Amino acid sequence: MKWLSSRLFWGFLLIVGGALLLLSNIGIIEIVAPFWSIIFLIAGLGFLSVFISDRQHWWALIPGMVFLALATIVFVNYAFPDLGSVIVPSILFGGIGLSFVLIYFVDRENWWAIIPAGVLFTLATVTGLSNVLKGADFGGVFFLGLALTFFVVAVLPSHRGELRWAFIPGSILLVIGLLILATLGQWINIVGPSVLIIFGLYLIFRSFRKRA
Repeated sequence: MKWLSSRLFWGFLLIVGGALLLLSNIGIIEIVAPFWSIIFLIAGLGFLSVFISDRQHWWALIPGMVFLALATIVFVNYAFPDLGSVIVPSILFGGIGLSFVLIYFVDRENWWAIIPAGVLFTLATVTGLSNVLKGADFGGVFFLGLALTFFVVAVLPSHRGELRWAFIPGSILLVIGLLILATLGQWINIVGPSVLIIFGLYLIFRSFRKRA
């Protein structure tokens, strides 16, 4: 896999890719979608190999996962065009979000990575639901996703100790999300029980944490 991180290889790949793109743009050749899917796949693996060779280069996870997401998007659009129009944004947001999750697991000191990961996973969920359930309002779901993100940050282990401060923005976002859902009318019967369940789970979690 060392060849994937070689400058010579990447220089050659860029030249070939640029030449083929130029020939395609001026109408000399026609490049099919699977070709670009393979190019993006190789690029993604190349960046991941940079990280694998040296764990200090965690930044390479971000472009690596972006290129892998693009490879998946191109392939899905080519093989399943009807499905691609629905899930493409979710694949992109989810792929980038996964890179930040990996950054956190590389070093628990990178707790901050959970925040962009949560935002991106929330966007992936909201855009996916919006494409499936057209016309529905998912503003409340977006704020609930952000609230869940901060709650996760609050309970994650970190070298710097506990991150309980995250419960504050998480609680504020939770209230905003529930208020938005409550204004939709049909959600009013779900909001109340959901609040009780969430706080019940929180109390149980705190109880087990004190015993540990």
